Amino acid sequence: MVASENFSADVIRAQIEAILRAWGMGEDKLRLTAEVMVETDLRGIDSHGISMLTQYAQMQTAGQLRLRAEPRIVRQSASTALIDGGAGLGHPAALMGMDLAIEKALAHDVGIVTVFNSHHFGAAGYYATMAAQRGLIGVVSSTTRVISVVPTNGVERVLGTNPIAVAVPAGSHADICVDISTSVVAANKVKVYALQGKELPPGWVIDGQGQPVTDSGQAFRQIFEGREGGLTPIGGDGSDMGGHKGYGLGLIAQILSGTLSGASFSPVRNRTQKPSDPDNIGHFFMALNPAAFRPFDEFQADVEAIVDTLHATKPIREDEPVLIPGEPEWAAREERLATGIPIPETLKLKVQEIAEAAGAPYLLRSVLAA
Repeated sequence: MVASENFSADVIRAQIEAILRAWGMGEDKLRLTAEVMVETDLRGIDSHGISMLTQYAQMQTAGQLRLRAEPRIVRQSASTALIDGGAGLGHPAALMGMDLAIEKALAHDVGIVTVFNSHHFGAAGYYATMAAQRGLIGVVSSTTRVISVVPTNGVERVLGTNPIAVAVPAGSHADICVDISTSVVAANKVKVYALQGKELPPGWVIDGQGQPVTDSGQAFRQIFEGREGGLTPIGGDGSDMGGHKGYGLGLIAQILSGTLSGASFSPVRNRTQKPSDPDNIGHFFMALNPAAFRPFDEFQADVEAIVDTLHATKPIREDEPVLIPGEPEWAAREERLATGIPIPETLKLKVQEIAEAAGAPYLLRSVLAA
């Protein structure tokens, strides 16, 4: 197991901002991007926070990122819009997309915004929760740059992890937030395991012969550098445990986020893509107003009753109660605000290399006192 140290959210935020600033990103956009990344780490989603700097650095070196890009609306109606992300990092375009979907839903009960010509945008649940915090239901999905997931009955990667997130305001309870990759696990989760030197559970990754891969380093190289094998869909690599359901969800996420917006489909894009060409990732954002269907107070009361009933369910183990999707993340956030965000030594070294290469200060030296 690789050792780790805890750092405050402020230090992590400052480190991300320093690197993005050295790369040439504008102040307003880098602050927005850093805030999304730090909040993701606070919620315990370590695969989509500061660790993403390793992938962004590769994209920056290749010339794929247009860090001064200004996302812009290219067409819209009262309840829909299409945004060109400008080939920048996806966080600013995604924030603009969900903000616009929320505005349209508050005015017209539903808002749907798609984005094309974007890049990785972090954790989908962050944006879905933005809607829940305004009393709306948020639905988000995205395509991905890495082809990492095998289809049911296949051993060649075709789809990305294509996340889907849904958030619902839950009144006196924390917002419900289902945020899942449509693969059994996110590709960046394998990266986190590799950074920590942890073995993978069987079933996450298969090789070119359909056999399980548990060595996280081998699995990481296979997903990001190899050609055959890869992550399995939710439910596994076969239909006997429901893998076809995860495969189907991943396909729908691709169509909603990519095909609807005019973004790329990675296997087709890669046939002609040059190393410096943007990935043309697509995102989908929907905000839905419950008050369009019934009084909001009644809706909220019924959601609370659902949560209360699930909380009261008899657990398998007394020390592991039944939770609502989103609760582990909110609990992690409270803990990490108090004790700091754990950063593995391997990631610290990579961030130091990135900072030095960019000419940015390296700030992960002052450990938060326990």
